[in-house]
Amino acid sequence: MRFEVTVNTQEAYPVISLKDSHSGCQAEVYAFGGLLNAFRLPTPKGVINVIEGFSSVADAQQNITRGFRSAKLSPFACRLTKGSYRFQDKAYKVESHYMGEHAIHGLLYNIAFDITGSSADETCAQVTLHHHYTGTDAGYPFPYEVTITWKLQAGNHLSVTTTVQHNNTTPIPFIDGWHPYFTLGPTIDACTLQFNSGLQLEFSADLLPTGNALPDKRFVNGASLKGVALDNSFLLDPQKEPSRCVFSNDHLQLTIEPDASYPYLQIYTPPSRKSIAIENLTGAPDAFNNGIGLILLQPLEKRSFTTNYTLS
Repeated sequence: MRFEVTVNTQEAYPVISLKDSHSGCQAEVYAFGGLLNAFRLPTPKGVINVIEGFSSVADAQQNITRGFRSAKLSPFACRLTKGSYRFQDKAYKVESHYMGEHAIHGLLYNIAFDITGSSADETCAQVTLHHHYTGTDAGYPFPYEVTITWKLQAGNHLSVTTTVQHNNTTPIPFIDGWHPYFTLGPTIDACTLQFNSGLQLEFSADLLPTGNALPDKRFVNGASLKGVALDNSFLLDPQKEPSRCVFSNDHLQLTIEPDASYPYLQIYTPPSRKSIAIENLTGAPDAFNNGIGLILLQPLEKRSFTTNYTLS
């Protein structure tokens, strides 16, 4: 059979491998956080992993908040002003991780997902993970269900679909996203970046949207990342389908194609410059306060969000 799924239970939480035996392409997913820890492809220069991941599940458990590499962003993304917001005339303050005075990156980045299904055949290998958030954080007392399906297909194509729903009696505020760090070699300075956006969200000094948008067409036709520092959010052009983002160097190209449910693209270049965070988001940072892209998830409504990654 061309595709296969294997599960390693020797670590603290299962490690799932999806593999294409024809191309040698492989994706490694942790049940811890539901995160993508590796996306590997054999090349003439050896097997390359384009994800800056963790050495083990234990490493991820200890260090996930140091950069939130590959983290699931849910039910809010990026910064939330002082961890506080108002919803339906009531004030809330989340208890989870803070960076300075602001809460950051949601509530699910360090939870354990259950494996609820896996399959492999001649067309794909996939695994489905599930978590029931029970409203344990006083700042987000709204239980909801989240299901994540990672699927590897021919052509070195990896997709991830997140589906959420809840049975609260009223709508709940919600944002979804991912926080992977991609690397194509020793430094991103040898890489170029292209994506379909000419608008950057204006940020305050605290990296919170002001409500204004600024023209920024640097990356529409592709641009070198040499010496470029980014910690910005861009609005993808809905007139250009798919909303493609291409990260490449002389040897490799990673194409990221979010569906219409992810209209925001957050880009971050860490100080090490070994990798770049390319984050697909359903809404802007601090959406619980500014309303930019905020989803009001209705009771029993199912919402799905998909991103596709292709290596060549």
